[in-house]
Parts: sequence; C-alpha cells; structure tokens
Amino acid sequence: MNTTRTNELPRFILDLLAACPRAGEGVHPWLFKVARQLHAHRDRAAIVALLAATVADCGRHVPLSEIESAVDKAKDCAWQPGRNGFLNSPAPAPVWPALNAKARAEIVADGGGLVDLWEASPIRIESNDPRTEEIVDMLFPGDPLLCCGKSNSDFDTRPREAWRGQLSALQLIAPSPMCAIEGVTKEGKPSRHTLNNTGLRYFLVVEFDSGPIDTHAALLLHLASRAPMVLAVHSGGKSLHGWFYCAGQLEERLRRFMAYAVSLGADHATWTRSQFVRMPDGRRSNGRRQTVYFFNPRPIKQ
Repeated sequence: MNTTRTNELPRFILDLLAACPRAGEGVHPWLFKVARQLHAHRDRAAIVALLAATVADCGRHVPLSEIESAVDKAKDCAWQPGRNGFLNSPAPAPVWPALNAKARAEIVADGGGLVDLWEASPIRIESNDPRTEEIVDMLFPGDPLLCCGKSNSDFDTRPREAWRGQLSALQLIAPSPMCAIEGVTKEGKPSRHTLNNTGLRYFLVVEFDSGPIDTHAALLLHLASRAPMVLAVHSGGKSLHGWFYCAGQLEERLRRFMAYAVSLGADHATWTRSQFVRMPDGRRSNGRRQTVYFFNPRPIKQ
C-alpha cells in the first residue's frame, strides 16, 4: 500500500498538507496539528510516511524521530467522531502532591529575590514603551495561531500577524500555539479557546501566588536550575509567572517537573495546556503593567 496517498482525505486536511510551513515558521507545531486530524483517517505508519514526504522540502532536515513524536503526542487529543461532532479524549487529571513547606522554606532561605531575578536576566526590559510585540515574536517565531484575550470571556484565536499592534493592551495569552481556529468545549459547544484546539505544549508556565513576590522569585530561580526558564512575568497583582520552554519534551517528564513545582506551592491550574496566563508586558484589566522581570529567549533558538 502506498502510505503517502492523499486521495479520500477530507478537503480541509488536503489544504493543511498543502500549507506546510518553511523552516523557522513553525514546522514542529504544524506536524502536531496535521497529525491530530490524520489519526481519524490513517494508521500511525501511514501518517508518519505522509508527513515525512510533505516536510521533505521545508528547508531543513526533519528527523523521523521528530515526526514520530508529534504523531504519538497528537493521538492523545486526536479528533474523533462523537455525539457533538468531533471530540477529543483528554488524559486523566494528574494527582498533585501536597505542599512541602520545609523544602520551600529552605529554597527561599538559600536564594535570591526579585532583584536577583532581574539581575540574572540576559535581556532586561527597561523601557517604559511596551515591548509585548517584540517579546511575542521571539516566543512564537513564524505566524502560528495564538489565543489571546482581554478577559476570560473576551478572547479570540488568530494568526500571530493578525494580532500585530494589539497585544500590549491585552492581559491574557495561551502559552502554546493553537492547532485550529476553533475547537469544542467539554460541553460540546464551539469555542476559540478550548483544550480541544490547543496544540502541542510549547511552554509550561509555573505560577506562584502565595507569599511575597521575593519568595516567588527565589522559587523560580531554583526551578530555572532544573529547566530552561525563558520568562518571568508579574501578573500586575500578587503572582509571578515563570515560562519554561518545553517543546518536544515528553509529557511524563514535564508532569514530574510540574509536580515538583506544585510541591513548592505552585498552582497546578497552569498544567492545562489551554490555561490562560499573563501576557508578557501586557496590561491587566486594572491598567497595571504585567512587567517582565526575566527574559532569556536563547533556549528557543537552540
């Protein structure tokens, strides 16, 4: 059987295959997005072969292991025929550990605060002018689909370029590119912000909101010794969000990292891929700036 044949595939999948991005424009998220749709129509070997043939001329060598990883991860949230159209089957919710107050106190006593976090930043945002657009360009290269919002009820999913010039006035963003404009909620309703239309995990965000801000900074500096922290963003309220680059990492490895963060007092809500977090250098609804205290885009470029 010729596994790369595309006849009998739905037209929208053919359109996705014809729109394979060039190197540097989001090939990896694209693999996940297309594989997620193909699972309903082809077996694993056929999907891998079809994607390998499609990306052969994208401008970079795409290892077979990268394609297989995207295909396997996409299966966990693949589109499946369901009562309400196409529904994904979410993995069981993790069981998170209790607070380890002793370990948290030892880490805080040993290291740093907000000033130390600021001084450790390879890039410092010192201008009063908003730098949101520049930061988001480095976080999400190319033109991926981004879900952003003024609030949890006022949001949209658009290509990155369609958001150009608007992001500094927004307070929320999903920290991973979306794989479709619209998805389906758990209740079967269409929405542009769902787990169903959120793509491959790109950043894992760790939020601390209990205790003083210096405590949050010390905890994030500690976690940064275990994983590549790209951003530390103040919420404009009482919390600090650390963005950890995790594209291509196994979910089980990331779950262990998140469980350790939760044991130090992090909020496990940000484990959900679609969970909104604070827009870097954006504006909270009360007008307060969501200041970036740490910015290191180097892990993204490696």
